[in-house]
Amino acid sequence: MLLYVGKVILLFSISVVVIRLLGKAALAQLTPHDLTAIVFLATLAVTPLISEDMGRAIIGIVVVTILHIIFSKLSLFRWLNRLLIGEPTILIRHGKIIKQNLKRSHYSLIELLATLRAEGYPDLKNVEYAILEPTGDISVIPSKDSILLTPKHLNLDVEYEGMPISLIIEGKIQHKNLNLIGKDAEWLKMKLEQDGYHKMADIFYAAVRDTDESLIIDTGKEFS
Repeated sequence: MLLYVGKVILLFSISVVVIRLLGKAALAQLTPHDLTAIVFLATLAVTPLISEDMGRAIIGIVVVTILHIIFSKLSLFRWLNRLLIGEPTILIRHGKIIKQNLKRSHYSLIELLATLRAEGYPDLKNVEYAILEPTGDISVIPSKDSILLTPKHLNLDVEYEGMPISLIIEGKIQHKNLNLIGKDAEWLKMKLEQDGYHKMADIFYAAVRDTDESLIIDTGKEFS
């Protein structure tokens, strides 16, 4: 039993490390070789739990990882990119569905309409283009009459509020982020005391905006 548990821990750890090495794109936007690599890795990692052939499984994981890296490099060449990843397909143009492209992409009308509703476009006339990306996502470009007004359209200048940088998470100081803004723990302690907070452990979350030194503080306590 201990040997079996050891196998599970080892194979699980190896799989996590290897998938991490595949890169964030392999998880965020699955291309055909990304998906194939992950499926193969999962299969190879589980195989030794059924049989005793541990060595072959580890070799297989290494080979699949190398193949994934090779395919990723090959996909950078334009002439191979179309073969390995594919091209975007226009499903809607100027509010009109292109039936042949739907059929060619094996994408049903029901799926398309559901995706458009989820994106906030229940009416086709509000869609200028709907494009099926190689990753399987649908990109929707609204018609000019459906574009939401922004300050830019109204020629308004909006002040940049800044991005909050976490300094305390669950009572723990984030020293890397403090170094990022050129501050230290003593500065943070002083700022907290100025705001009436004397115990670091009482603070669930604290952040500072990158435009100034104002703190955002949340103690995690619900309002009564």
